[in-house]
Amino acid sequence: MFYKILSFALLLAVVTACATVAVTGRKQLSLVSSDEINQMSAQQYKEVIQKGPISTNQEQTAMVKRVGVRIQKAVEQYMAEKGLSNQLAGFNWEFNLIQDDKTVNAWCMPGGKVAFYTAIIPICKDEQGVAVVMGHEVAHAIANHGAERMSQGMLAEFGLSTIGAAMGQNPTATQQIFAQAIGMGTNVGMLKFSRNHESEADHMGLIFMAMAGYDPSSAPKFWERMATLSGGQQPPEFLSTHPSHETRINDLEGWIPEAMKYYKK
Repeated sequence: MFYKILSFALLLAVVTACATVAVTGRKQLSLVSSDEINQMSAQQYKEVIQKGPISTNQEQTAMVKRVGVRIQKAVEQYMAEKGLSNQLAGFNWEFNLIQDDKTVNAWCMPGGKVAFYTAIIPICKDEQGVAVVMGHEVAHAIANHGAERMSQGMLAEFGLSTIGAAMGQNPTATQQIFAQAIGMGTNVGMLKFSRNHESEADHMGLIFMAMAGYDPSSAPKFWERMATLSGGQQPPEFLSTHPSHETRINDLEGWIPEAMKYYKK
């Protein structure tokens, strides 16, 4: 009887520790506060930017920052219209371009901390392509994917616990969970979870770029270029943290009619 009561109490606690993702309406586990993960992200981002090196290409840097600000304003408008502006509390947006011609990547930490690597710029091709990537990466932060992944990891490692308590109990494990949560590590057990996040960010990002004045139809074209670059070497979908290029392109094409309703040229 004791274990039944304990199990019920744990289930009730998990159910009540839920939040709702903007745009998609999906319920998500939320054991980590935005303030906590934003503070951790700000410190990590500062270290990354200090290490850099920051790109000296003024034209590309200006483009990344310009697109970032437009996506930011679109997000703020969307959240205000939905009465969700409080979810952006603690966001201190930053957009930086890191000089790295080998790393085809971009990311956005919780709190609106964005970094692009110069290697992804040629694949973006133009400002529309940068908007595709920017919308997607910012969507991860707006959907609180980092906090959700960290909540999932903490639940598995510590049960229902705060970050402060977890840090006191096992700071190394807590830091590892944080690194995985914001995409700084991999965890095979969380791959399906991550693929769901990637698809959700594709969907939300399409809405945000459309509101910012970028054509949503450019999103599948970006991923077609990415597929060409990979030369068919992408691992099987069930072993990847990202949807296959084919799946991603098909999903994006299906969401374009919805995104076009938000499109402001």
